[in-house]
Amino acid sequence: MKKLHTSLALLFLVQFIFAQVGQAPITVKKINTPIKIDGALDEAVWQDIQATQSFHQYFPTDTAQIQQDTEIFMAFDDKNLYAAVKCYAAGDKYVVPTLRRDFRAGGSDNITLLFDPFNTRTNAFVFGINPLGVRREAIISGGGRNRRDWSGSWDNKWRGEAKIHDGYWTAEFAIPFKTLRYNEGVTTWRFNSYRFDTQSNEISSWMPIPRNQIVMNLAFMGEMQWEEAPPKPGSNISLIPYAIADVAKDFETNEDAQFAWNVGGDAKVAVTSGLNLDLTVNPDFSQVEVDRQVTNLTRFEIFLPERRQFFQENSDIFSGFGAPRANPFFSRRIGISYDTLSEQNIQNPIYAGARLSGNLNNDWRVGFLNMQAADDKLNGLPSYNYTVAAVRRRLFTRSNIGAILVNKQTFEDVAEDSEFSPFNRVVGLDYNLASSDNSWTGRAFYHQAITPEKLDKQYVYAANLNHTKRDYEFEAGYQNVGENYNAEVGFVPRTGIQQISTEARLNYYPEDTRVLVQHGPSLETDFFFTPEDGKTDHNIELGWDFSLSNFGRAGAGFTHQYTELFDEFNPTRVDTTEKNVKLLQPGIYRYTSFRGFYSSDRRKQFSWNIRPNIGQFFNGQRYGLAGGFGLNLQPRARIELDYNFNYIELPEGYDSAAILLVGPRIDLTFSKSLFLTTFFQYNNQIDNFNVNARLQWRFAPVSDFFLVYTDNYYSTDFTTKNRAIVAKLTYWLNV
Repeated sequence: MKKLHTSLALLFLVQFIFAQVGQAPITVKKINTPIKIDGALDEAVWQDIQATQSFHQYFPTDTAQIQQDTEIFMAFDDKNLYAAVKCYAAGDKYVVPTLRRDFRAGGSDNITLLFDPFNTRTNAFVFGINPLGVRREAIISGGGRNRRDWSGSWDNKWRGEAKIHDGYWTAEFAIPFKTLRYNEGVTTWRFNSYRFDTQSNEISSWMPIPRNQIVMNLAFMGEMQWEEAPPKPGSNISLIPYAIADVAKDFETNEDAQFAWNVGGDAKVAVTSGLNLDLTVNPDFSQVEVDRQVTNLTRFEIFLPERRQFFQENSDIFSGFGAPRANPFFSRRIGISYDTLSEQNIQNPIYAGARLSGNLNNDWRVGFLNMQAADDKLNGLPSYNYTVAAVRRRLFTRSNIGAILVNKQTFEDVAEDSEFSPFNRVVGLDYNLASSDNSWTGRAFYHQAITPEKLDKQYVYAANLNHTKRDYEFEAGYQNVGENYNAEVGFVPRTGIQQISTEARLNYYPEDTRVLVQHGPSLETDFFFTPEDGKTDHNIELGWDFSLSNFGRAGAGFTHQYTELFDEFNPTRVDTTEKNVKLLQPGIYRYTSFRGFYSSDRRKQFSWNIRPNIGQFFNGQRYGLAGGFGLNLQPRARIELDYNFNYIELPEGYDSAAILLVGPRIDLTFSKSLFLTTFFQYNNQIDNFNVNARLQWRFAPVSDFFLVYTDNYYSTDFTTKNRAIVAKLTYWLNV
């Protein structure tokens, strides 16, 4: 039996290697007549083009034949890259939860195309569509090695339609060359595509991708060969003006409602076919959806992602330095400040900004950003200028080396006793490792802060290395954050520590995949030290995770934590200013807890997930239950409810608390261009209940009318804090 298993494994390995090297490139045919984008594939040109070779199964296993194949055809004229797809299916019961653009791929039928014009295998443009012709677009950076590399907030002009037939569905794409960035004269781009087929319970891709890698990983891409080099995009200037009006009332100050209006806009200028200049004057980000609140039981700041369109394209050139918790540039520090009265993030107006970014060629990428923000008299914030300069040079196949300068500076006089500094600067050097097959990845960097105080230990340096194979994964890292390292425009929630981290994981793939397709144990450790005190914290987690054949996931684990407190701490983080409670005192705390999770099949009309967490918590107990429910009334409506409940039980005299965060969301899609989203958030940890309703009408490509209603109440007695109604109009104009 063992010999049989070995023989099968060798056979699958040979098949996989053959597929990797043997997949013929896709030919992009030159045509002279534009294609009508209706999803029908009835033009003669599609009949004359050779389709791609067969797709390969990725899920539930990467060692089986695909059940339903997919064909891709490509052509181009002087203005557009055209793609057509033919997706065979077992029936006509497609899952399309929503008509909203930028839908999530998991749990629905769709196909995605990935283009890497610079052949870097680290960055790609993404375009997707489902059987009803609903579109999505995104950009991938960092090689697509994890979900942080995906940016679905990127938006641009292109067309796509789909049509359902008996036994298959088809779609057509028309992507203007002005939407893409590429080097002139190059006739080979890297390409891949992946498809979710709910009826066959299958995920497949054109180039085979190992199951232990994420499906969007750019290490596994094939080639598309142009019959001749794509044309120069020509003059490529887009103007995106906006007009906004709002009525707002602050009920806490009992002032009359205030009416305000504003105008401004952005411009996108293609300096070269690979280098783009973004300009903004008096920008406004009202279309950004309200942040999803989180329960914070730690001592440190929580990361919230950037969604603003201006910062999206080539964002990794600026934000891809450092590590997730030692990042020298976090764009949310620009234009968003913290309201000390409401304890909420608020807009800090920006006067103007410029952002030059992109590829000089296949090896060099550059970025330069300069923005001038307004002051905030209420919170004592002076007007700051923000400048970021970055450069990256590709090394070997997918690795790179980069340098960055971040400068935050005010030209106003700042009092010596002010909490704000006249300037803050960070300079840094990074090396990012990524082997051609993604089996070895890692990074090493050194960053130095420069401040008026000229203190010592204003540095951070780190290195980590990850080795991934089909059956196992191991990662180890070290990070040293100096106690005086201050990156005001970055995300660095903790300083003055040295951190040693490891992670090990085993992967098992059952032969019978009817229920279980993958499982395995994992061990994660984090140890924190200071030179003066030795070990101050550790986190050791042992778990076992399971991937199910119905796209569900499950797992369980134990966590042991060690925390040495140096200051008093309220672990519930509930406001205690009006209470006579005892805070946790400095000292050593050891505590152990159990966690579990289960998420159901998202293809179903009703789906759910649950995440219990029970055990010790500092000197008390924690009983936590988080999760959510989702109801699809496809394709017009989706109703969701996310919840997070924690009961922190501490000894008598301490601040025990029941912390509840509930976030119902109703998403109505009346058509592919008219959407209504209503979002509620009840969070008694920050004593706030938020209502946000946003009507969006996309009346033209990348052009929208928004009507946004926002209400904030105290969660204790539902007294109104503030209320606002905002109307905003944006229009995308190509010059």
